[in-house]
Amino acid sequence: MAARRKDYPTADELRIWRDFIETTEALRSELSSRLQRESALSSGDYAVLLALREAEGRRLRSSELAVQVGWERSRLSHQIGRMERRGLLRREECATDSRGAEVVLTPEGAEAFRNASLPHLRAVRELFVSALTPDQLAAAEQIATALGSRLKAPRDT
Repeated sequence: MAARRKDYPTADELRIWRDFIETTEALRSELSSRLQRESALSSGDYAVLLALREAEGRRLRSSELAVQVGWERSRLSHQIGRMERRGLLRREECATDSRGAEVVLTPEGAEAFRNASLPHLRAVRELFVSALTPDQLAAAEQIATALGSRLKAPRDT
C-alpha cells in the first residue's frame, strides 16, 4: 500500500530541513576547526574533557562517560586511548567495582580544557549567540527541546 502524501515532508518543509542541517553542520565544522586551531583539541577531546570536568571527582565510569557524550562505547574507547596517550586522562580501576574502570581527568587534561574553554566560548558567542536576537535564541531553545524530546520518546515499532 502506498504511503499517503501526508507521510512525506512538503517541498517547503524539505527546504527548511536542508537549511537547518546544512547550517548546523557548517556551524559545527567552524567551531571544531577553531577549537583544533586554537587549542590542539578536537571536538571529541573537548566533549570528553567537559564531561570529566563536570563529573564529581573529575572521574566517570566508561559507560557513564559514553552516555554523557552520546557515543557508542567502541568510539569512546578509541577516543580514550588517544587522549590517554597524550596525558589528558587516565584509566583507573573502579574502587567500588573491580570489574570496571573509571576515566579520570589528569592535571594536564584540566589545563588543556581551561586553555581551550575561553576561545571556544568566544567562538560560540560570535558564531551562534550573537547571530540571533533574544527571541530567536529562545526559539532555538524551544526547537532543541522539542527535537530532543522526540528523539528520547519511545518509538512505535
